[in-house]
Amino acid sequence: MTEDEARQWIAHSFDTSVAKRIEGFVDAVVVESTNQNLVARSTLDTIWQRHVVDSAQLLSLATDAKGRWIDIGTGAGFPGMIVSLITEAPTILIEPRRKRAEFLAAFVDRAGLAKQITISAARAEVTKSKPAATISARAVASVSEIFAMSRHLADNGTRYLLPRGRSIVDELENAKAGWHGMFHVEPSMTDPESGILVASRVRPR
Repeated sequence: MTEDEARQWIAHSFDTSVAKRIEGFVDAVVVESTNQNLVARSTLDTIWQRHVVDSAQLLSLATDAKGRWIDIGTGAGFPGMIVSLITEAPTILIEPRRKRAEFLAAFVDRAGLAKQITISAARAEVTKSKPAATISARAVASVSEIFAMSRHLADNGTRYLLPRGRSIVDELENAKAGWHGMFHVEPSMTDPESGILVASRVRPR
């Protein structure tokens, strides 16, 4: 998928107001990237493909896309901010790194999204929330560690959507050693060598 194709996919998949909201956020990320390393600088030229579409594709895998969404280690806001801009779902973006959390909080305030999006400038283990319909985490920790740090944020109805790289099969097998649940892997539309781990009814063995 090229950068033009990624922008077209967003434009065709969602309405004009959604595309404009996303474009405003992307512009903010690009500008802020001159002040701090929000995403790998090598990916800024392909931000729509590498980050925006990579985030938005998770929505088709959510059982309740408008339910509470928690994104662990959101970094620059991917995928959590993109999901919330599309669905208007109540969202908690967990980002313990102060400067990144401050950037996200400033954008939320400017965009008038404070009633919808909460920024937790803390680790997932100490973030308090009602159980989420969906928990996402992208390039944060191993699958087992994500399950462990988010146990108090999930219940039997929570679905995990975890984009993973080439190690996805090994990570899933390692996670199964310590966790019960329903697990399967969906292909990523942005990277043929990556996948999305979908997990539900997760509980420790």
